[in-house]
Amino acid sequence: MPGRPATHYDVLVLGEVLVEIHTGTALCEAAAGTPARISYSGDALNAAAAAAAAGARTALLAVVGDDELSVPLLRRAAELGVDVSHVRRAPHPNGAYLLSADTDGDREFVYWRTSSAGSTLGPGHIASWRQLLTGCRALITSGITGALSPSSRDAVLAAAHLVHGAGGHVTYDPNFRKRLTGRAEARELLARIAPLSGLLKTSCPADALALVDTAEPHAAATRCRALGARTVVVTAGADRLLLDDGTGAVYLPVPVNPEPVDATGAGDCFTGTTTARLTLGDTLADAVAYGMAAASLSVSGRGGTGRVPAFGETAALAAAQRPTGAPRPRSPGP
Repeated sequence: MPGRPATHYDVLVLGEVLVEIHTGTALCEAAAGTPARISYSGDALNAAAAAAAAGARTALLAVVGDDELSVPLLRRAAELGVDVSHVRRAPHPNGAYLLSADTDGDREFVYWRTSSAGSTLGPGHIASWRQLLTGCRALITSGITGALSPSSRDAVLAAAHLVHGAGGHVTYDPNFRKRLTGRAEARELLARIAPLSGLLKTSCPADALALVDTAEPHAAATRCRALGARTVVVTAGADRLLLDDGTGAVYLPVPVNPEPVDATGAGDCFTGTTTARLTLGDTLADAVAYGMAAASLSVSGRGGTGRVPAFGETAALAAAQRPTGAPRPRSPGP
């Protein structure tokens, strides 16, 4: 595109990549000898994989470790269509987490993140990625990234300011994790980044109750928009989503997956797909419909990147689900 650097991307995803250890047994029942499988995930990788699958030129901005797992970790990201050429290294181990299969999205993970490579993300990295950030169409980042360390928090804010200041789109997911950060810290970060966000995706009641003091989706959307977010999406269970673009709020039905396996990463899949389609010129209504369809399809796989649907499949499901005369809100994209 004229006037943009050669390193232009549709979507950049700033955040953490994790080693994923997945067991089919409830964690409280994981006895000695319980079998497990290794994969690679983290909200940033999940969203980046979804954005790439949706057709966007996507790069991951992250810091990975110097341990042996970095090689298969980056290989997996590249296999998913994500450009990892800008990923930085640090002399720290990669973060990891343990989870069990979950179909409802109501779960707790066990994490190993202390002094991880991902937590070393900081403003210096953002400065090194400045040209990429000011030249991209959209940035996706999250409250998880901002909670990894004080330097990571500063990095999230610096990146969002750069992209917003250059006229790009920012998608933010608070993704509140009580084991990772406190409510006060998460609320402060939300208040600072919401005014920079073209799309803020949150969950109710989990995020909303902790961050904006409500378990009611309409109230959650209203309060997030009052903080400055242009458009708010509130996931309200497995079967519905509230979309509020400032001209009105509407509930949309999420396509039902008849054979769910694991809901891990479904919200990230929605975020990545929706943001990608906005950058590629789709209307907000279409982009959200694609996001819901991709998220529904994703729960057929185990782990955060176990099932990343091809866009043809996503588009077919979205078309089959779209009701006649559905409202088509304006686009918040760049």
